[in-house]
Amino acid sequence: MFGSTFLPFVVILFILLANMIKIVNQYERIVIFTLGKFTGVKGPGLIIIIPLIQKIRKVDIRTLTMDIPPQDIISKDNVTLKVNGVAYFRVEAPAKAIIEVEDYLMATGQIAQTTLRSVIGQFELDEILSQRDTINHKLQSIIDEQTEPWGIKVSAVEVKAIDLPIEMQRAMAKQAQAEREKRAKVISAEGELVAAEKLTKAAAILDQNKNAIILRYLDTMKEISSGEGRSTTFFPLPIDFLNTVKDNLK
Repeated sequence: MFGSTFLPFVVILFILLANMIKIVNQYERIVIFTLGKFTGVKGPGLIIIIPLIQKIRKVDIRTLTMDIPPQDIISKDNVTLKVNGVAYFRVEAPAKAIIEVEDYLMATGQIAQTTLRSVIGQFELDEILSQRDTINHKLQSIIDEQTEPWGIKVSAVEVKAIDLPIEMQRAMAKQAQAEREKRAKVISAEGELVAAEKLTKAAAILDQNKNAIILRYLDTMKEISSGEGRSTTFFPLPIDFLNTVKDNLK
């Protein structure tokens, strides 16, 4: 009889204690409202609140990762692109994140999408492909400035993928192939130029030293006639004889 009389009170007390005691993790904070008015931010650890009078909103203060869905964007030089990205941010002021904006996660995502379209549209295609760091830094700066009143700190924004139309991909592939062929021809021409310069210097040295010409002549004959299976026979002629023939031909 006695136990059944106090059982409802025990249950009510247990429910009150459960609602009074809150355990907040190290990576969390709770924003407390007393009779609808903001009265503070607490955590981590064991927190006591007054049921029915105080209400709380829990906020995760870890760095969060948000994917920016693919956006259809027209670049400055009128090329249609599909670009997606990722943003890294965290809540620095939990009270602002709850009071100043209805849903800070959704709001940050919407700003990230609109900013991505706006910033990418200011660049030409070649700049978009080659200046990723510049674009990422500009995105981070603009989004961080817009979310700062909500107590949100955007640490980084990265462009993940840039999808080009098939026609543009083919045109870029042809351009890259032409550029490779151009570089190959330039390298070959530079090699021919160096070889010609070396031959000119060698000819000048040989022209100044007749004995060097004779030695080179004999060495060349030796290289041609040496080796297995060679059947070439040389009949060396005196250099003076060759000079005489040369003079007669003039």
